Amino acid sequence: MLRIKRPTSIRSTLLLLLLPFATFFMLLAWIIHGMLLDRMSRDFVQQRLTEEADFLEDTLVENQLTDNPLYRTADYFESVFHHAFVIHSQERTLISPSHWRPAFEPLLNTRKTGFISHRAYLSGSDDPLRLLVYRREVQINNQTILLLVAEDLTQIKASQSQLHVWAAIVVSGLLVMLIAMIYGAVLLSLRPTEQLQKALSRLQQGEITRLKLNPSPREFTPLINQLNLLLETLEQRLKRSREALANLSHSVKTPLSAVQQMLEDQSCPLTEEQRRQMALRLKDVHHQLEKEMRRSHFAGPQAGQNAKPVRQARDLLWVLGRLYPDKHFEMDISVDMDQCWPVEEQDMNELLGNLLDNAGKWAKSRVLMKLAETPDNLEIHIQDDGPGVDPRNLQELGTRGLRLDEQKPGYGLGLAIVHEIVTRYGGHLVFTNSPGLQVSIFLPGKIH
Repeated sequence: MLRIKRPTSIRSTLLLLLLPFATFFMLLAWIIHGMLLDRMSRDFVQQRLTEEADFLEDTLVENQLTDNPLYRTADYFESVFHHAFVIHSQERTLISPSHWRPAFEPLLNTRKTGFISHRAYLSGSDDPLRLLVYRREVQINNQTILLLVAEDLTQIKASQSQLHVWAAIVVSGLLVMLIAMIYGAVLLSLRPTEQLQKALSRLQQGEITRLKLNPSPREFTPLINQLNLLLETLEQRLKRSREALANLSHSVKTPLSAVQQMLEDQSCPLTEEQRRQMALRLKDVHHQLEKEMRRSHFAGPQAGQNAKPVRQARDLLWVLGRLYPDKHFEMDISVDMDQCWPVEEQDMNELLGNLLDNAGKWAKSRVLMKLAETPDNLEIHIQDDGPGVDPRNLQELGTRGLRLDEQKPGYGLGLAIVHEIVTRYGGHLVFTNSPGLQVSIFLPGKIH
């Protein structure tokens, strides 16, 4: 089976769809023009034949003399008529023009009345007559008289054909103009794609930080907004990565400098206390590296994909169950396993990973996570049974200052990242003690 390959170009697709339709409709218009022209011509001729048949009948009725008017010659009628006619009775038949007698004779014996299309050949002519005949029977002096009024449509058809040819020429010219207009409209409509390409090139070269078309087509606005949102997301992740790298460098610099100083001091041998201090410093470095690697693992490799919160939460709980083997992680869900939320997969991993890591660190024995949907919100609740937070400090959780101080234990670790992500999606965070810390995230059901 022959398969037609679909064009991958929007321009080719539009032209492939619009041009055949334009050609088809112009051809249809030309055909309809021919049909209407033929119908109008036929209606006009029929009206004239009917009027002349009425005139012929009125003339016969008005000229009823003592002698039958049918015995007159056809000269009287030929002087006032524009069409061929026949007046036929049992006594006499008048035909004008007389040389059309072979064409009318077959119609004298037929019983049809009204309009009749008739084709006939005259003697000495190879071209047929294409007659439209109006046949009527009238009663005059108790005598049936047959009236035939006819017109040869050959010349009219020739004029129609000539006019139809000119119409075809005009339609062809209009079609060429329409094709040019369609092609120009397609090029003009797709011009914003070239502007978008140039804007992306400028973005790649660092000339601009956000995409903006001036003016921006309405159809392109959602695309530009989503691209700018993606750029903002990547920029914030890059910023967090740089901040994490700076924090890590700052965190490991001091203990490494202390260990290096102890090892380079050759004036005195290492004591047990010094060895213990070196081990503690190296343990701090190891702990800090492990923490950053765990956060990197929580972030996940995917971006731009819709999150499946149930599946991601189960994967994270499996990892955290091994990081905190003495803690029990539970999940209470009212969401389907494959339900997608309008949140990027990496963002969801960072939200759940940071909050579950904090809860696992501070919980005594149990961490409970709930996922739920309401008509207006997507909800995430993570609660531990730890000591909680001083109520005076609840409002300060998630602030930038607490996030920068990542060396001290506390619930500030990673909460600034969580706060930024939730804010970017138009949601909000709620911190409560019940009795341990409970973090509730409310995201709008339709995130723009």
